[in-house]
Amino acid sequence: MQKSELVASSDWSAKLWLVGCCAFTSMASMRICDAMLPALAREFSLTAGQAARAISAFALAYGVLQLFYGPLGDRYGKVRVIGLATLACTVGSALAAASPNLEWLVASRALSGAAAAGIIPLTLAWIGDSVAYENRQAVLAQILGATVFGMIAGQWAGGLLAEGFGWRSAFCGLAAIFLVSGGLLIGRVISEPQVKQCTPVGVLQGIRSVVGSRWPKVVLVVTAIEGALAFSALAFIPSDLHLRFGLSMPMAGGLVALYGIGGLLYSRTARRMLRRWGEPGLARIGGIGTAIAFGTMAVAPSWYIVPPACFLAGFGFYALHNTMQTNATQMAPWARGTAVSLFACSLFLGQSLGVVGAAWLVDHYTAPAVFSVSAMGLLVLGLSFAVLVNRRGHP
Repeated sequence: MQKSELVASSDWSAKLWLVGCCAFTSMASMRICDAMLPALAREFSLTAGQAARAISAFALAYGVLQLFYGPLGDRYGKVRVIGLATLACTVGSALAAASPNLEWLVASRALSGAAAAGIIPLTLAWIGDSVAYENRQAVLAQILGATVFGMIAGQWAGGLLAEGFGWRSAFCGLAAIFLVSGGLLIGRVISEPQVKQCTPVGVLQGIRSVVGSRWPKVVLVVTAIEGALAFSALAFIPSDLHLRFGLSMPMAGGLVALYGIGGLLYSRTARRMLRRWGEPGLARIGGIGTAIAFGTMAVAPSWYIVPPACFLAGFGFYALHNTMQTNATQMAPWARGTAVSLFACSLFLGQSLGVVGAAWLVDHYTAPAVFSVSAMGLLVLGLSFAVLVNRRGHP
């Protein structure tokens, strides 16, 4: 049976802050190229579509390598693997900054994505090891806030630094933050020889042990559906604003950033909301909030209605998703790293399939059709998951 890492309470907050920095920077790295595509296209004499390979390379490696890190964390210690993955991101970012051509940049971004894949899932699993279940969702919400802020900061800083100092400066900044946060985290792990690592579990054995029970299957399926419905709608908001209302793409992208702001607000209020309404209540709030938000976008007569809807969509999504995260950390305590990695894989798979399906709907109908499907689906999903959580009770 897995043994939790033995950490002193006085040191735990410092570790939480450091792993939060690692999580923040990993998400900033994921989104750093979004706004610098024009600069990359000019640098390498390419189209923006060709330059976007730097984005897809990161995302593909990030998704594929999720399962690799769960068993590693269970075997060698989650914080140790987080620190080493963060230092590997330093190498990827430094190589990206030195890229002489697009092929080099794409390979560097793939390395960064492969390394970053181990940071957030193992952070969630480590919190699951360290925090009692009744307090866990509020702590996970703090990490959620760091990741959302990282995505927003990455999109903003990528464009700002590329315009003011050149696109290479953005990767230099990432490399510096990765180096400091990863180095400090590894330093703390090395200085604590009393930390006991988990019982070794093989990859396939760990996966079988997780999915062998009913509740993990429920959580993984619900997570995949959530990813498909939420991210498919989110992906087409900017283009819909551009085509339906004539907004410029930069302005449309800026409005969608309110989705992240809504997530940040949730992370700041999660503890109070959890105390008042509990997990089932947050799942209901998430389902109803996202349904109202995407339903509003589907019928919006003017773009002025979309910004508050984006804000509400972010708040609702993270209320629902945070509840699923919390359950994922407890669905297989004996192989928690593997379990949370499976959770991340389910979300990524659902997101990928959802965008493919949404693209078909957009081609044959319109983007509002995608928003309508997502609204109805997330409403049913949130209310259903609330019932399931309520029936299951405290794990």
